[in-house]
Amino acid sequence: MKKENPTIEICPGITRRTVANGKTMYQMMATLAAGSRMPPHSHPQEQLVHILEGKMRLIVDGVSHELCTGDSFYLASNVPHGVETLLPTRVLDTFSPPRDDYLAIDEKVRQDAAI
Repeated sequence: MKKENPTIEICPGITRRTVANGKTMYQMMATLAAGSRMPPHSHPQEQLVHILEGKMRLIVDGVSHELCTGDSFYLASNVPHGVETLLPTRVLDTFSPPRDDYLAIDEKVRQDAAI
């Protein structure tokens, strides 16, 4: 993880930090406080969710999946999903194609910090 990649709050209690990206993939570390929630959303990227530590409920198209340390989950593109965090959790998320929206936010935060 490059030190210049900023930590960005996605929603209350949930932050992300870009780990790596290339032409066809993007990876980030997400840190989720216990009790935090990410509302249902979808995106065109496929996503692999890997729980590094903690416990959360991933709600995929209305179906709840409880995930804990060591579990992984595949999300197809454009499938609605949200999160309810049960314990403090760290997640490694990989997306394909890359999250250009997140990369643009990272760049803007770096530019603003340089001013």
